[in-house]
Amino acid sequence: QVQLVESGGGLVQTGGSLRLSCAASGRTVSRYTMGWSRQVPGKEREFVAAISSYGGTTFSADSVKGRFTISRDNANNTIYLQMNSLKPEDTAVYYCASAAPGRSVFRLTSYDAWGQGTQVTVSS
Repeated sequence: QVQLVESGGGLVQTGGSLRLSCAASGRTVSRYTMGWSRQVPGKEREFVAAISSYGGTTFSADSVKGRFTISRDNANNTIYLQMNSLKPEDTAVYYCASAAPGRSVFRLTSYDAWGQGTQVTVSS
């Protein structure tokens, strides 16, 4: 059974940084596409960033390019999302997810395992 557990969310001021973690069990993160998405109440969940299996190519949404970095720690079977220069519009629940290799990393329907989410709040 696949389990993804996010941590690292919290309250931060505009311009601050946070690092989210996603610890995986039941699935080896290096063999799957791993991604982060976010959702604000009343809005659709949106893609944030992803890292491909094996080679680890990274992808990110235009809204976070240059500010957010996704990475992977194979030894600890964990992925991270380093978030810098945070803005109030980054406030959301952030979800970790996993998809089979070869599926579109940008389409949230590609992901078949999800974590419970962690709240990130950026105050102005």
